Amino acid sequence: MVSVAAIIATGVNTEGRREILGLGLGPSEAAVFWLGFLRKLEKRGLKGVKLVISDAHEGLKAAIAQIFKASWQRCRVHFMRNALAHVPKAQHQMVAAAIRSVFAQNTQAEGSKTWRHVADQLRARLPKLAALMDEAEADVIAFMAFPRAHWPKLHSTNPIERLNKEVKRRADVVGIFPNEASIIRLVGAILLEQNDEWQLQHRYMTLETMNTLSEEPIPALPTIAA
Repeated sequence: MVSVAAIIATGVNTEGRREILGLGLGPSEAAVFWLGFLRKLEKRGLKGVKLVISDAHEGLKAAIAQIFKASWQRCRVHFMRNALAHVPKAQHQMVAAAIRSVFAQNTQAEGSKTWRHVADQLRARLPKLAALMDEAEADVIAFMAFPRAHWPKLHSTNPIERLNKEVKRRADVVGIFPNEASIIRLVGAILLEQNDEWQLQHRYMTLETMNTLSEEPIPALPTIAA
């Protein structure tokens, strides 16, 4: 028995609607896998990518920079967990509130200024946390460069994790798959259902705010048969 990861890419098109962009199977830690996965999306017509939100896989980050030259958003929720691992439990609430004050700012410039202030305030007592904040600043507040109305949907991987949870729930019913083709058939069918559902829902982001992000339309990718 061999364990494989099912990698799912979703996006928001210029009309503000969510779409399933692609599905891949492979080792999620391998840089060569991420590079190939993103190249396939590019060859199918994906362009105009402004921001990619994902877990902090180094191979994925490198592939994003190489293929799309887009900003990368580190999941804010995951960063907070990593940050608090460097903090005594009794100080968790205070430190978390200090970091969250960054996200209450109105602009990315204000957020960056507050971020550096918080890091400097914590440096003497919590040097490892301050060093982590120095390294992660650009990645954690990348979402603040976009329209404020989009911020709640850009700062974490929660939207894709909800989809991943549903895929896992239905895949667990099957248990062991005989081959990769059978995985693609099941997961592909789930993703097609979700994509159709998204098209019937209200726009994920407003058309007005999406129009401020691109001067040319971003075409929808052709469907891949499951």
